[in-house]
Amino acid sequence: MRVLALSSGGKDSCYAIWWALMRGWDVVGIITVRVTGDDSMMFQLPTVGIARLQADAGGIPWHEVEVEGHEEVEMIELEQGIRRITGDGGVDAIICGALRSDYQKTRVERMCERLGLLSFTPLWHHHADQHMVELVDHGFDIMLTSVSAEGLGHEWVGTQLDSDALERLCILSTTHRFNVDGEGGEFETAVVAAPWMNGAIEMKCSHHSRGVRHWLQIEHSGVV
Repeated sequence: MRVLALSSGGKDSCYAIWWALMRGWDVVGIITVRVTGDDSMMFQLPTVGIARLQADAGGIPWHEVEVEGHEEVEMIELEQGIRRITGDGGVDAIICGALRSDYQKTRVERMCERLGLLSFTPLWHHHADQHMVELVDHGFDIMLTSVSAEGLGHEWVGTQLDSDALERLCILSTTHRFNVDGEGGEFETAVVAAPWMNGAIEMKCSHHSRGVRHWLQIEHSGVV
């Protein structure tokens, strides 16, 4: 099976790539969507450029597709980008790390149907607590790059989720009733090391805030 992976550089994208590699599939490319507008209903905005470094560390070709972020056309823009990447074929499927978003999953599935490709969402409906514990236990080094939920202050931005930090996050999620896996948009992540990557990513970032939202902007990064 030859597959392309949609990846923002976050925890779920990276886990889905590992799932495909563990099955013996050939991940022939990683596609990152870069939103040129102010927002997107579909795609992550902060720190997505880290996916290029992850791809380099994993020895996987990396591709970037630009979309404006308008709901009506962003999937069409992505589809056109994938057609340019696949060219004459040689790809069987697309994988993505959707957890519970029907909106995200169905839009990717419809796009794959138009492209004549299979669609795989291997993490679909994973139990939130178990999913986060497995990520840490399997050696995924996860950094919070954006937070926007009650209970998650600016001090959480840049936090790397080891067992202790994850325990504190679980307590806060219960107290403030947010999703511990961030599926409600409570936080976004970047993976700086993973089982399928050779080396780790170091980043120099600046912190930014607007209202209840706090996020990182990468100023410099590299694989060490």
